[in-house]
Amino acid sequence: MPQARPAHRSGLSTSERATKLASTDLLFPRGCWTEEGVPVDLPALKANMSELNKEVVDLVWGRPSGGGVSASIFRRWTQGFVFSENEHTALEQFEGGPCAVIAPVQAFLLKNILFNRDSSNWRQMSAEEQKTALCSTLSEILESACSSPSTGFCLVTWAKGQSPHTSTHTNTQAPSQTQDMPEPESSQPPQEQQPTALAAEELGFERFHSVLHKRTVVSVSDLREEVLSLYHTWRGCCGVLLFLYSVILTKGIENIRNEIQDTMEPLIDPVHGHGSQSLVNLLVTGHAVSNVWDGDRECSGMKLHGIHKQASVGFLTLMESLRYCKVGTFLKSPKFPIWILGSETHLSVFFTKEMSLVGPESPSEQARRVFQSFDPEDNGFIPETLLEDVMKALDLVSEPEYVSLVKSKLDPESLGIILLGPFLLEFFPDQLSN
Repeated sequence: MPQARPAHRSGLSTSERATKLASTDLLFPRGCWTEEGVPVDLPALKANMSELNKEVVDLVWGRPSGGGVSASIFRRWTQGFVFSENEHTALEQFEGGPCAVIAPVQAFLLKNILFNRDSSNWRQMSAEEQKTALCSTLSEILESACSSPSTGFCLVTWAKGQSPHTSTHTNTQAPSQTQDMPEPESSQPPQEQQPTALAAEELGFERFHSVLHKRTVVSVSDLREEVLSLYHTWRGCCGVLLFLYSVILTKGIENIRNEIQDTMEPLIDPVHGHGSQSLVNLLVTGHAVSNVWDGDRECSGMKLHGIHKQASVGFLTLMESLRYCKVGTFLKSPKFPIWILGSETHLSVFFTKEMSLVGPESPSEQARRVFQSFDPEDNGFIPETLLEDVMKALDLVSEPEYVSLVKSKLDPESLGIILLGPFLLEFFPDQLSN
């Protein structure tokens, strides 16, 4: 597993520390506590924000018709990245919703544990190994999301002294407290107990957004160092949301909006609390596209964005069996045999160590993918007028005379269409498989 460089902070002066962090800004202004069960008034919250920060809330939570996000929906998202006590490499989820973030992190975490770590027993990890693996994984996802390394990486954390108190899981609910936390540089845990998933029960939507800081680091090495130093922040209350906001600001709000198909659809559904496909794709591929097919497609003059290269971990969905969508080979055949599986209500992760199940794309698989990119409705054929474009995209001989010869062979009845099967059989007879 790639080792995150440990943080050595002793001896750094204030000015030296300032060169490490390009900026440290209050992300949202301080607000008031919300009462449990009362929807948060988003317009009132955003009225005091800068234009940038209003865009963050709009992008993540949208603009609910009722004017606010339910306190119960927000509470579901206030957990951290918590390792299971029984399965040391598994992250736990306590309520519905945050699987859209936890499942991708779990998939990359398993990739690093199974394939980048020297250990005969992948199911056993020490607390220090868990720390290193999780922080390496979070850094990897942030690096993938960064559109331009020259702009740096954003980390959203608690303002100093505003981190909510954490406690262990018990049957009784402890009231929320706010206490001074050590500076991130010290990386000292507030306590050694497992952080609760829903610590700080009274921490509402408005209060949460009022006590956040944004810091920007300018290099990959500084990013890994900072993420490691914030390990107990990621594990504690709202660690999942803090990481999500870090990914969004690292990617850039405008970049995300340019990739999302429907800019009115929030990353988190404010009614049901589940994450969108764009959110899952952002964490898995670094791009917040709304579709799971390969490449871009044209539909009624509109360009619909898909996945453009083989992903490190894959994605499958039960919705494909119902023909609601079609997952492309870039997600079906990832670099590592780890897949996120989407059902009607949840995201799960399954995996194997058998690398023979995945591999580089074969020429026939590439041909199938390219052919299907010209067949957006998945009819299994293309107009014969597009044959030359397909052949050019595959770097096949595409001289007009040869294209005409191929057309007459693949469309002997002059129906004006080219079927996928005969096309693959013509150019890749030895690789074609059922």
